[in-house]
Amino acid sequence: MKTLRKDNEEPPVISQAGWRYHHIGIPTTVPHPDERYLPHLRMFVRGFNTSPFGIEWMRFEPNCKVDNLIRTQPHIAFEVGNIEEALAGYTQLGKISRPSPGVRSAMIVHDGAPVELIEFSGGRRNTQ
Repeated sequence: MKTLRKDNEEPPVISQAGWRYHHIGIPTTVPHPDERYLPHLRMFVRGFNTSPFGIEWMRFEPNCKVDNLIRTQPHIAFEVGNIEEALAGYTQLGKISRPSPGVRSAMIVHDGAPVELIEFSGGRRNTQ
């Protein structure tokens, strides 16, 4: 029997696994002057370092190799302490990537929705 989460409880990946909310990624087709190009992924990103809510807008080149699910559906991202351990038991989309220096990232699928797991070199980021 599934245990139902109460309205005032955090999701189990936060309360039990220790994952921490990092950002939400939203696909877009609209160019923006503040976007940054990631040539190895053939995509543009913006908002990640400026949004007070952790919103990252993503725009993809037509020949981008990123999975279509990520290109078409918003995703939520969690910071994890060990990406390999966090991936255990989940369906993974592609390989672990390095979107920027000191960052490893992987996408999983939960009930048809993309979820990103992020690990920072040197362990968890400072929360203060």
